[in-house]
Amino acid sequence: MRLPPAASLLFALLVLLAAVVLSLCIGGQPSSVAEAWHAVFGPTGTTMDVTIRELRWPRTLMAAVAGVCLGLAGTLVQGHTRNPIADPGLLGINQGAALAIVAAIAVAGQVPPLAQALLAFAGALLASIAVFLIGSAARHGATPVTLVLAGAAVTALCSGVVSGIVLLNEAALDTLRFWQVGSLAGRSEALPVIWPFILAGLILAVLNTGALNALALGEDTATSLGISVFTARATGIAAITLLAGSAVTMAGPIAFAGLLVPHLARALVGADYRWLIMVSPVAGAALLLLADTVGRVIARPGELSVGVVLAVIGAPFFVYLARRRRLVTL
Repeated sequence: MRLPPAASLLFALLVLLAAVVLSLCIGGQPSSVAEAWHAVFGPTGTTMDVTIRELRWPRTLMAAVAGVCLGLAGTLVQGHTRNPIADPGLLGINQGAALAIVAAIAVAGQVPPLAQALLAFAGALLASIAVFLIGSAARHGATPVTLVLAGAAVTALCSGVVSGIVLLNEAALDTLRFWQVGSLAGRSEALPVIWPFILAGLILAVLNTGALNALALGEDTATSLGISVFTARATGIAAITLLAGSAVTMAGPIAFAGLLVPHLARALVGADYRWLIMVSPVAGAALLLLADTVGRVIARPGELSVGVVLAVIGAPFFVYLARRRRLVTL
């Protein structure tokens, strides 16, 4: 039996709180909840205070923000394409970011991490704009089918160019190999730069909520209800681009988060986007935090990147979800 939407949202928030506590307490040197509380709210300069404030807290914040972005972007892209197996990478975001990075390295040599992050955001933005413009050029405008086809075409083009560049440039290959893993370690410098884009994406996502509920009934019905389909699609694609591009900028291409979170959110609150827009970012943040924490536990004294953990856990879980028609029907 499904809980009421408000209770489901409260449950998701409690899981997120537990995930934050675990992320702060678990590491190379485990700490108690009391030590984590002391480090965050009353530090005195102890070794554990420094460890939590300088290492674990920035990483926890990064994971939570990236999870919010991926969860919300995944919900939006599945809603606009009406495709239950769509994720933000469908719009060429990941490969557009990769192309920007390897092209810059091939031309200018090695670039610092913050420059790589900004290049990734610019590439993701340009790829998404290209997908929307190509999809909108069709006779009936930017429909779910034209967006998917345009996304596949742009992704394939970017992927081919990336492959050509890395075959000829060893430095670009090394950088791309590191970036494509998808990790939260040592990448906190991007967040202070891109937070305005994240905020803009969140605002656009909220503004898109009513249109998504109408579009779920069909474009003709949405038009009869006074919804401008083109404006709704443009707003949604802009929100997806800003949110997913920001996540890629912070943590690289993390697979399965944007794919799984919408299904988890729909399992909790149903198909009403007024609730999905609130639950999916919370679920996304909790999922990334838990996956990052698991990666630190199972590979001690080292760690597995969050992208690897999500791929290992997410693939069989998504197969399970796909077999339950009630969860994947949009």
